Amino acid sequence: MIRVALVDDQELFRAGLRFMLDKQADIEVVGEAADGEAGVDLIRETVPDVALLDVRMPRLDGVEVVRRLLGDDGPGIATKIIVLTTFAVDDATAEAIRLGAAGFLLKDATPDALLTAIRTVAAGNAVVSPDDLAALLRLESGTTHAPPAPAAFRSLAPRERIVFDHVAAGRTNVEIARIEFVSESTIKTQVSSVLTKLGLRDRVQLVIYAHQYRLTGDRTAGGDSPSTLAP
Repeated sequence: MIRVALVDDQELFRAGLRFMLDKQADIEVVGEAADGEAGVDLIRETVPDVALLDVRMPRLDGVEVVRRLLGDDGPGIATKIIVLTTFAVDDATAEAIRLGAAGFLLKDATPDALLTAIRTVAAGNAVVSPDDLAALLRLESGTTHAPPAPAAFRSLAPRERIVFDHVAAGRTNVEIARIEFVSESTIKTQVSSVLTKLGLRDRVQLVIYAHQYRLTGDRTAGGDSPSTLAP
């Protein structure tokens, strides 16, 4: 069962979500919260697999909820957070993803899209479309000077640097394995090693990291950007 928490200040919207999710054989709603403060408590107490989190709420907004749960000073819970927003990518959504949210959905997304996102994120993947990620990175590009790359990046082995470039370009493990003529399991191991060394939660954060430090020059061969960034 995929355990899901609902955090949204609109009671009617939560009721609609719960009605839909309760009909799924593989999903269980473990609790609801109507504001950010209650949402933090709910997620800490129940530790669901996935939390659906409104980005704009009273008492504590969704960005601060993500910060408290997944930020450097947070408890480091395993819950994957999907941010729900009325708008396309904006500063708040971008910040939530930078802080570790696994992706975001518009509130008018179709039921199938929402269910797919929940199952994908519960499986350990991060869901952000290439267009949405490009918009997020455009927001980030307002900074004029790139900070120097952290020591952790410079410690990557040559092979890991190649894998980093591929992931930063948005390629899947299958695509990287095909380009580099190695097994998919080898690439999966190398990606995990890169994420661990850089202290990143998932591939979305790696792409943001690459952009933040101006490490986005693609020094690898072709490949199309996927809509699901899977570890």
